[in-house]
Amino acid sequence: MTHIPMSSPDLTDAEREAVLDVLHGTVLSLGTRTTELERRLADYVGVRHAVAVSSGTAALHLSMIANGIGDGDLVITSPFSFIASANCILYERGIPIFVDVDAATGNLDPTAVAAAVEDLASGRDDARRWLPPHLRDADRLDPGALKAILPVHAFGQPADMQPIVDTARRFGLRIVEDACEALGAEYRGGRTGTFGDTACFAFYPNKQMTTGEGGVLVTNDDRIASLCASLRNQGRDVFDAWLRHTRLGYNYRLDELSAALGVVQLSRLDDMLARRARVAAWYDERLRDLDGLDTPHVAETTTRMSWFVYVVRFDSAKRRTAAMHALAEREIPARPYFTPIHLQPFYVDRFGFRRGDFPVTERLGETSLALPFSSVMTEDQVDQVCCQLASVVREHVVR
Repeated sequence: MTHIPMSSPDLTDAEREAVLDVLHGTVLSLGTRTTELERRLADYVGVRHAVAVSSGTAALHLSMIANGIGDGDLVITSPFSFIASANCILYERGIPIFVDVDAATGNLDPTAVAAAVEDLASGRDDARRWLPPHLRDADRLDPGALKAILPVHAFGQPADMQPIVDTARRFGLRIVEDACEALGAEYRGGRTGTFGDTACFAFYPNKQMTTGEGGVLVTNDDRIASLCASLRNQGRDVFDAWLRHTRLGYNYRLDELSAALGVVQLSRLDDMLARRARVAAWYDERLRDLDGLDTPHVAETTTRMSWFVYVVRFDSAKRRTAAMHALAEREIPARPYFTPIHLQPFYVDRFGFRRGDFPVTERLGETSLALPFSSVMTEDQVDQVCCQLASVVREHVVR
């Protein structure tokens, strides 16, 4: 049996040549490749501006600043996500307000979002139930503290955005899309990244396209684009002298080597997405009838899935854990996706969250398992994974 990695970047000689071309020049940061990547990304998503940065986390952080999130502000978001989507709120001393997710997709439940917004915007005492446990005894609940909604497009599937957008507009809230796992995905025919005041994409090596490390913030707002371009570059404005800084900024620049890699990757993105979809279809075909296991659910509102990972769900936490260990013994990597954010040690210590606070998220966290996945997987490799998984389920799990 050949070694099967958990994920692999999809690289060709074109990417290698693009990076070498940068090395033959003299500009390694904030040059023409970064500008080209930003222009092409904006065009691809269908927005006016893209600001390339060093990571998806950096893009999320700048989104908090650009959307005015500050000390004590409340941002509604998902506990079923990579931790950066909540951490970025804390970077600006805001408070993440978790609501539970839809059991089928793992994305924010729009009904729960609407209930939380309506309660928190009212300022009533019973709205305190939405606050983290350690903050529920605050002297006063300020309805004006609620500022934004941060939906996450988990695993490359768009959240149900229309009711979330309707709720945000009704109450004057900002929307920050965490689309770090969903470049190229479409919701009711609209691209992810076009529904929020800002949106963020990430280009880590296991993503649909990669720049090594890297990310981008996209927006239709001229002010936000200009501000974030300054913030990523130590607070310099385009009109500033070399060492003159208009505002507090950060070193969130994307280097030219990464940008050159990204330009080529973006030119190949639709082909890579198609091949990821083909790998997902191979998995679906082989696993859909396996007892005790569910293949990923694609919602009717998702008109294009941008497959980031392939995550199956077991009918119990015990069976998921047994299967994961048995696969490891057979040299098949598999990973839990996700450990709920509210149960991460830092969030438990700081905010007092406990098991039972978000039961749907917790159930998904206990029963979900990501299988090896990338656009360069072969059908033979998928066969190997599925054969071993079927054997594990029958021999080690079902009994």
